[in-house]
Amino acid sequence: MSAEAGRGPAAVPFLLRWSVLLLAVGLWEAGARARGSVYAPPPLRIARHAYDLWFSGPVGHLFLTGAAVDTILPSLGRMAAGFGLAAVAGTALGIAVGRSRRAYALCNPVLQFARAVPPPALVPVFVVVFDFGTPMQVASIVFSAVWPVLVNTAEGARATDPLRLEVAAVLRLTAPERLWFLILPSALPRIFAGLRLSLSLSLILMVFSELLPGSDNGIGFALTDAQTRSDLLTVWAALLLLGALGYLLNTGLLAAERRLVGRGRAA
Repeated sequence: MSAEAGRGPAAVPFLLRWSVLLLAVGLWEAGARARGSVYAPPPLRIARHAYDLWFSGPVGHLFLTGAAVDTILPSLGRMAAGFGLAAVAGTALGIAVGRSRRAYALCNPVLQFARAVPPPALVPVFVVVFDFGTPMQVASIVFSAVWPVLVNTAEGARATDPLRLEVAAVLRLTAPERLWFLILPSALPRIFAGLRLSLSLSLILMVFSELLPGSDNGIGFALTDAQTRSDLLTVWAALLLLGALGYLLNTGLLAAERRLVGRGRAA
C-alpha cells in the first residue's frame, strides 16, 4: 500500500505532462486537417514524412537511411565535438578561476561580458578566421558554449565549504585529492547547470552555422535546401527532428546529473 502511494505522486506529473503534449498534438492534427493548408500540415503527416526520409533504412544501419547519414550524423558529430570541448575547457578553467580569489576578481568582468554576447553574432567572426567548413562550425559552438560551463563551474568551486577544506588540510590531502573528493562534488550541481545551458547553445549554433553559405550537409543545410525548393513538409520534419534531438539530449544529460550528483552527495 505504501509503495503504491509513493509511486502515485511521481506518476501524476508524468501522465499530466504527456497528456498535455498529446492534447496539443491532437488539436493541431484536427485544426490542420480542417483547414487543409499546405503551410501547416498535420503532425502525423510530418512524422510519417520524417520517418520515410530518415528512419526507414535497413536494420543493419540502425534504420537510418542515406539521407539520415548525410543529414543527422554530420550535425551530431559537430555538436558533440563542440559541446565536448566546451565542457572540458569550461570545467577545467572554471575550477582554476574559482579556486583563486585574485584570478576570479580579474577574470569575472571578462567572463560576464563574453557570456552576454549573443552567440549567433560571433559566427561572422569565425567565418573570417576559419573560412566556411567544419572547423568554423565547431569553433563557433565551442566559443559560445564554453562560457556557461566556465562561469557556473567557477561559482561552484568558490562555494566549496571552507570547513571541509580546512579538514582536508589537517588530513594532509594532496591537491588532486582535494579536487576529486571535495571541490568537484561540491561544484557538480553548478557544473551541470552550465552544461544544460551549453547543450542548448550547442544545438542552436550547430543549426545556425549550417544555415550559412558553404555548408553541404547537416540539419541546417537540409532546412535551407528544403526552403529553397519550397518543400514545406521537409522543413516541418527538420523542425520536429530538432525538437526531438533537443529533448533526448537534455533527458540524457539530466539522467547523468541525477546519477553523478546523487553519488557525490552520498559520498
